[in-house]
Amino acid sequence: MEFRKSTVREYFESIVITAIIALFATTFTIQAFKIPTGSMESNLLIGDHLLVNKFVYGLHNSFLSGLLPYKEPKRGDVIVFKYPNTPEVAYVKRLIGMPGDTVEIKGRTVYINGNPLKEDYTQHINPNSIYDKDGPFKIPEGQYFAMGDNRDNSMDSRAWGNVPRDYLLGKPLVIYWSFETPRDEYLRTGVLDRVKQFADVIFNFFTKTRWSRTLKIIR
Repeated sequence: MEFRKSTVREYFESIVITAIIALFATTFTIQAFKIPTGSMESNLLIGDHLLVNKFVYGLHNSFLSGLLPYKEPKRGDVIVFKYPNTPEVAYVKRLIGMPGDTVEIKGRTVYINGNPLKEDYTQHINPNSIYDKDGPFKIPEGQYFAMGDNRDNSMDSRAWGNVPRDYLLGKPLVIYWSFETPRDEYLRTGVLDRVKQFADVIFNFFTKTRWSRTLKIIR
């Protein structure tokens, strides 16, 4: 007699396989990330939803590192990483200082090993935000110096130090959705706040979605 699996078993196996594939994808390849603050404006806006490539260099110490073509981080990359002071929280900044570099900020210019760094991605929203001097910061081996593009509104390596190599999670690829979001939404974490945020998306999806940012490549 021909053996046929029951419908329940088929559904169960399909669900398990789908869950395994989804877990593998979010662990090793792609993960979604939402921009909560304005530290990367105007390149990345509050409410931008990103797809982060974790395949690039996020797992360099795993057993797969010898099998998969990982790349080393390079200066100018936009990176997602574990916040050094609270590793459970993910941050997004731009990689400025490499291991062995000496980073110094004079006025609005960043100097790497004494040479001015050309930056066409920065924003200064405060006309009086010319700092006398920050640094010099000597970057140890295995660590990186990260800064926000919005230099007047970014808590970054200038304040809390370097990012260990093991804390890098990946590199953002594309904005898959962007929704107008209050600047202080990340501070509203209560149940009622979450309900209001969900309702805002439901009722204002079409009017508050920034359609022009959909599928924008992140550079």
